[in-house]
Amino acid sequence: MAAPMFAMIVAGRLVQTDFENIDTTKFMTNIVDADNINHIVVFLTGAQPFPDGLGGSVYFSWPDPSAAPSWQLLGFISNAKPSAIFKISKLKSDPTTTTPFGIQPISHVAQLGISIEPLQQLQLQTPVATSAPSNTDTFSEFTTRMLENFFNYVSSFSVAPGQMVSAGSGGYVPLNTVQQWFSNFQRRLQQNPNFWRT
Repeated sequence: MAAPMFAMIVAGRLVQTDFENIDTTKFMTNIVDADNINHIVVFLTGAQPFPDGLGGSVYFSWPDPSAAPSWQLLGFISNAKPSAIFKISKLKSDPTTTTPFGIQPISHVAQLGISIEPLQQLQLQTPVATSAPSNTDTFSEFTTRMLENFFNYVSSFSVAPGQMVSAGSGGYVPLNTVQQWFSNFQRRLQQNPNFWRT
């Protein structure tokens, strides 16, 4: 059995690689308990790249117990962009739908579909606005708040040199060292939010 080409992660759950072949260019998987999902990550597993000039449109469908699935375009993945994070929590109220997977039976679970298409076509498509992944500003804000929390936590344990009591094998780090690291990290994050990737 060949290794799966696609995978998906829902926060707090195991990786899903059980994409079913609908036809040679269409793949689909089910997502149970979709009401509790905010974001999903879709990615190539690395087992097999897209053929040259092709990529995959990523679609999502909320369950509707009284109708066949209607699909919303989230975005796309490709060999040059092998993963993407999509926000799906607000898609229920978005009326923008399409039917790239044809007419299908009624489903009682959410579904994620990938349609292999030419890259030129993928780049012209317009995803639903509410699925846009978190932008760099949001990431920078999260990182800054995380660092502030870390610094405040460490600071709460600071004592004057005369108050230090030997704790056996425990080490001590001067608070100004942590403060200097925090300042340096913050400066680098402002200069380039993706510096930590290198």
